[in-house]
Amino acid sequence: MVSFFSPPQNIRAEEVSFVVHDFGIAMTGDPAQGKDADHLSYANPDAPKGGKLNRSEIGTFDTVNPFSIKGTAASGLGMIYDKLTARSWDEPFTLYPLIAETLEVPEDRSALIVHINPKAKFNDGTPITADDLLFSFETLKEKGRPNMRRIYQQQVASVEKLAPLSVKFTFGGEYNRETVMILAMMPVLSQAWWHGRNFDETLLEMPNANGPYLIKDLQPGNRITYARNPDYWAADLFANKGFNNFDEISFTYFRDDTTALESFLKGDIDLRYEFDPRKWNTQYNADGIDKQEFPHRRPQKVDAMIFNLRRPLFNDLNVRKALFLSFDGDWVRDTIFQNTVERTNSYFPNSILSANLPIYGADMDKRTRLHTAKKLLEQAGWHVERNQLVKNGQPFRFEILFNQAKDEKIALSFAQSLKRLGITATARRLDSAAFQNRLMDYDYDMVLHNWQNSLSPGTEQMVYWGCDAAQQPGRFNYAGICDPTIDATAKAIADARSYAALTEQAHTLDRELIGQFMSIPLFYSGADRIALRKNALGYPEKTPLYGPIIETWWAADQR
Repeated sequence: MVSFFSPPQNIRAEEVSFVVHDFGIAMTGDPAQGKDADHLSYANPDAPKGGKLNRSEIGTFDTVNPFSIKGTAASGLGMIYDKLTARSWDEPFTLYPLIAETLEVPEDRSALIVHINPKAKFNDGTPITADDLLFSFETLKEKGRPNMRRIYQQQVASVEKLAPLSVKFTFGGEYNRETVMILAMMPVLSQAWWHGRNFDETLLEMPNANGPYLIKDLQPGNRITYARNPDYWAADLFANKGFNNFDEISFTYFRDDTTALESFLKGDIDLRYEFDPRKWNTQYNADGIDKQEFPHRRPQKVDAMIFNLRRPLFNDLNVRKALFLSFDGDWVRDTIFQNTVERTNSYFPNSILSANLPIYGADMDKRTRLHTAKKLLEQAGWHVERNQLVKNGQPFRFEILFNQAKDEKIALSFAQSLKRLGITATARRLDSAAFQNRLMDYDYDMVLHNWQNSLSPGTEQMVYWGCDAAQQPGRFNYAGICDPTIDATAKAIADARSYAALTEQAHTLDRELIGQFMSIPLFYSGADRIALRKNALGYPEKTPLYGPIIETWWAADQR
């Protein structure tokens, strides 16, 4: 049994082998913090309460239901909903008590029994019960977001109410060790409040939720303001100490990033993440602005130029290696990114999961790389005729697809380098809708896109790299990679029983993926760049593994 506290005496699990944990549940191994801990390691339990935080977002919104596929949800809605457990952002994948006071899990993780905290309640004061949990599961299974529907439908065999505050989930089908963790992060909806309302429609009224904040003001598409709930039932729980310090938090929407930056520079916005190193170096040097870089140890997003191996043009490994060598990464890093980033050499960059392999060709100068690329293309049957690279009379031509303006210079630089080999590459930018359609249909030669990993990779690795996903439109195997060895390694990651075993499997997978040359990984920074209105905000001394957690920050000027 995995137990936060002693389970109610009138509820008994089946006669199976149990492992007992006194506090918290981890994907692998044991939680880092025991029940004698007073607060999460990266929070300041003495942080002052009060003040306001103004943030910015790009685009628009038309719903305050973040769990439905209908509409575009407003930012910050996670603050009005609690989940069964709270995640620690200083551990790879560990959960601590929140709505669930106790969890019971057999050793093979084939089931989950949830015992709800008797003190848990919705914002109107009504208690959270097993009926609400059952309602939440059934609603999200049928009408929730695709990832919820997939897991709840395919990995849960049955659900039953054991007591007024206890529910048992029995797993089946495609369940794995991660299923327990995902179910334990389920949000809980009020069955009474949703009765008579259509979950599939956009929502623009404050729901009866259960989190630390309430919606104070709502201007659809323009602004949403949250106020801290003075009657929040879980304010003093371990996982919340030092969190939720602002009295008000607002998100103002802007049509584009340029106007959002202007608003920050005028002092209307209190903090801003900056992802463009060029802007970071040139746009934040005014008085009244504090530039902070927070190093972290989470895997960075893997931005890459991805080959579509479904195209015969890229079937040959030597061709992919040649194009990899042709990319002038040094020039792009120094000129476009002003030497503020590192070249990505892993599918888990910046983390303990990276195999830290050397970049192919890093020991060659530019001339040698192009000469080696030419030899590799010749080995693959390509040769130059009238300044064009051809094979069987067909020229080497392909299209590079992207949808972000920031990617255009990278694509054009790559195309220019390929000209020296007689290859014609056309860079094409699409709007978001058209790009997404082409991406989901795998309708491209090469695409600038990304993969995102966590410190606790699991079953999503089969979706990224598995043979089945390569043949299924709408998955995330953008490269179309299909290799039985990679399939086996990716599956082993999800089955790992210890973090040491998981790390070893991740290193193996990383080496296998890098060796396939299925993409040209680009760059990462290894730190979160945040610009602050000077003297406006305070934050804890410790930055957790996953980077700064704004929920632990506070107002220094107490406006």
